[in-house]
Amino acid sequence: MLNIDDLVNIFNKDYTIIKLLGHGKGGYSYLVKYNDQEYVLKQIHHEPCSYYQFGNKIESELYDYERLLKTDIRIPKLIAVDKDKEIIIKEYIEGPVLSDLIKSKKDITIYIKQMRDMLPNIYNARLNIDYYPTNFIVNKKDNLIYYIDYECNLYDAKWDFDNWGIKYWNGDEEII
Repeated sequence: MLNIDDLVNIFNKDYTIIKLLGHGKGGYSYLVKYNDQEYVLKQIHHEPCSYYQFGNKIESELYDYERLLKTDIRIPKLIAVDKDKEIIIKEYIEGPVLSDLIKSKKDITIYIKQMRDMLPNIYNARLNIDYYPTNFIVNKKDNLIYYIDYECNLYDAKWDFDNWGIKYWNGDEEII
C-alpha cells in the first residue's frame, strides 16, 4: 500500500500520492498529481478474494479497457500502464461516488436513467460491467455518470443490471 506524499515514478514521471480513493477486489486507487494535473493511480494487489477468480490482473485491466472502449460508454481515459509495477494511470473524474449518494438517500433517478441508456451498448457487446455503485462517479462538470472501473465480463443475465445491480442502486441491498 502506498502512502500520502509518496512519489511513484512511471515512465520518468513522478506522480505524488494525494489520498487513497478506494480499495477494490483488484487494487488500491489513489488520487495523484503530476504537473498540477490530477489522475487516478491504480496499484494492483494480490489479496485473496473469495468470490472472484483472477488471472493476470494487469492484462485483464488492459483487455477489459479495450472491450469497454468499443461499447462507447463513459469511462476514464487510460493514460499509462506500467506492467512491471502493476500500475495503471487513468483520467480523474471529479465528483461524488454514486454509492455515497445512495447511502445519503439522495434521489438518483437521473443516474438510473443514464445507466439504462448505456445498457444497450453494454449488452450489444455481450458484456456485463460491475454495476456495484462504488464503481460510478457523477462528474461534477456535466452531471453524467462514469463507470470508473474497467472490469467487464461476458454477459450473464444473473449479473446484469436488472437482476443484480439495480438492487444496490435502489437501496434494496446494503452497500458496504
